[in-house]
Amino acid sequence: MNGHSGRISSMSWNRHILSSGGGDNLIVNHDVRIAEHKVATLSNHTQEVCGLSWSPDGMTLASGANDNVVSLWDATASSSSRPRFEFTDHQAAVKALAWSPHERNLLATGGGTGDKCIKFWNTRTGSLLNSIDTGSQVSGLQWNPKEKEILSSHGYTENHLSLWKYPTMAKVKDLKGHTDRVLHMAVSPDGGSVVSAAADETLRFWNVFAPP
Repeated sequence: MNGHSGRISSMSWNRHILSSGGGDNLIVNHDVRIAEHKVATLSNHTQEVCGLSWSPDGMTLASGANDNVVSLWDATASSSSRPRFEFTDHQAAVKALAWSPHERNLLATGGGTGDKCIKFWNTRTGSLLNSIDTGSQVSGLQWNPKEKEILSSHGYTENHLSLWKYPTMAKVKDLKGHTDRVLHMAVSPDGGSVVSAAADETLRFWNVFAPP
């Protein structure tokens, strides 16, 4: 499927719609059911779109980019649409985006090396609910599907994972082992385990969400 003139650096599914973000600063929505798959090209970011995440209800697409901006797009957005909200509070690239499975309209975002913050947003009102400085580049976020906890992955300087209680953001534990920036996390189908992939060329499996 074509549509970008630069590398594709982020993707997110919403049923039959695959959204891709690229180094051309664009988001392309592809309807994979049809041959003319490109149904919308969304333009708002001024640098590479490095993060995309559809909300659980399929109504809102969150995008993060190297321009330090988070944009929220309606599912009905066309190529001429503007974002419903634009958040400019982060001071570095925003790759980490995670919608809460417990509270509707709650989005967590994480900033890069010059920011180091996890921020929480009410996406219905566009208000910032909380911000916490983690002390390291935030490269990924995953909510615990069973409890009100959120797991963050980090690059410079710590290269570890951190588990936090929500909404207090009291740190439960740090998960150490990687020796370079954590690039990606994924939760197991049963919701109990998380796998992390890092620039140290290792995969690590963590029993972090499993019941005691």
